[in-house]
Amino acid sequence: MSRILIADDERSIRFVLREALEAAGHEVQEVMDGAEAREILARETFDFAFFDIVMPGASGLELLDEVQSSGPDAPVVVIMTAKNTFESAVEAMKRGAFDYLTKPFDLAQVEALVAKAIRLRALRDEVSVLRRQVGDAFRSGERLVGTSASMVDMFKTIGRVAASDASVLIRGESGTGKELVASAIHYHSRRRDYPFVAVNMSAIPSELIEAELFGHERGAFTGAVEARAGRFREAEGGTLLLDEIGDLPLSLQSKLLRVLQEREVTPLGGKKSVRIDVRILAATHQDLESAIAEKRFRDDLYFRLNVVPIEIAPLRERPEDIEPLTQHFVKRFAKELGVAERWPTAETMERLRKHGWPGNVRELENVIKRALVLASGEVIAPEEIDNAFDRARPSNSEWTHLVENELVDMFDGVRDCEEKGAYWTLIERLERVVIQRSLQRSGGNQIQAAKLLGINRNTLRKKMTELEITVPEAYSEPA
Repeated sequence: MSRILIADDERSIRFVLREALEAAGHEVQEVMDGAEAREILARETFDFAFFDIVMPGASGLELLDEVQSSGPDAPVVVIMTAKNTFESAVEAMKRGAFDYLTKPFDLAQVEALVAKAIRLRALRDEVSVLRRQVGDAFRSGERLVGTSASMVDMFKTIGRVAASDASVLIRGESGTGKELVASAIHYHSRRRDYPFVAVNMSAIPSELIEAELFGHERGAFTGAVEARAGRFREAEGGTLLLDEIGDLPLSLQSKLLRVLQEREVTPLGGKKSVRIDVRILAATHQDLESAIAEKRFRDDLYFRLNVVPIEIAPLRERPEDIEPLTQHFVKRFAKELGVAERWPTAETMERLRKHGWPGNVRELENVIKRALVLASGEVIAPEEIDNAFDRARPSNSEWTHLVENELVDMFDGVRDCEEKGAYWTLIERLERVVIQRSLQRSGGNQIQAAKLLGINRNTLRKKMTELEITVPEAYSEPA
């Protein structure tokens, strides 16, 4: 429901508009001249307003000027007139009117106009929220931290690419902060006053990705009860991050490539394409070169996205960043959680430096947050970090211990792995178990097994040959 103001000196016009708008579920106020409209606008808020261009007290154009200068929450204004002239239409639109109606008008036209305005207003509000989130993220301290050589080099690269509109491919393991790097590029670019929109390909069902990215018309598919702009148009003027781009289905990669080349999108179920002005950033933790070799990722899309590559080193490769990151998280979370700043002891810091950080910066962030909550003294003691490690460990921690014990046995010479080395011996054993289980799960269907594993069928067959894995006769696929 929207609140709508009608200002017109013709009673019949007010009546017809009110009936139509209230029937559509909106709350309507009506006044008969510009002076009354000015008074009610001063004390009440409205989402939309219909102003007659000529009426006593104040004209519709005068009211439009006042509304436009009242701030970002000003109502959307439609100008109405019985005397349709080129000059009045141009003047109304030039001053910021949403639309221009000539009397007598079709009520279906009015309803469609309000519905369109509601959608655009919702989009404007969403963009405002996204814009604030980007600014707040950097102002609140959610920023890139590090003093290592690799981080300094990355900061320099961000500084160089921010000023351009070149596509950037951000690569790094999960938890290294790829979205934060993308935010930094946007925030320091000429597009910083426009939206930063991030869309995670791995978090969207494959059948909905096209509609999510490019938008859709009402009724385009089951459940599409209203039209939606899509992420590309939501990011208009700003930056769109295509996170986990490696998970984009192959069937949609050609459509994305065409959008990047033509700079226009066609909503699902629509017939007209819409021009876009968006900077594209992409991020992935996957080996895209291998995906290209296995025909799971298009090489032309890869080259389109990888104009400027940025690689984020995992935390284990830059231990000198652990201390400044820890200091940053202590200050940030102490403020957010409303607790005292507690600092790690020298022994605690040593344990933090020696930890392998498989979850990278995100894991360190969680460990410090938990330690601040659990710490009983004025400092973070080693045992409190150990407790935080235990809570931060994934649910399959038993599996981690099994792997560690297996490696200890290999390194101590209990098992013979000199020919291949401990790494390849362990990988071979893991691969054998995973492939056998996927074949069991798929009933011996190699196509389904390859899909479960996320690899090409030819790659699966090659691995089966190398590891001497056979499919039981009952499971064998027909020739």
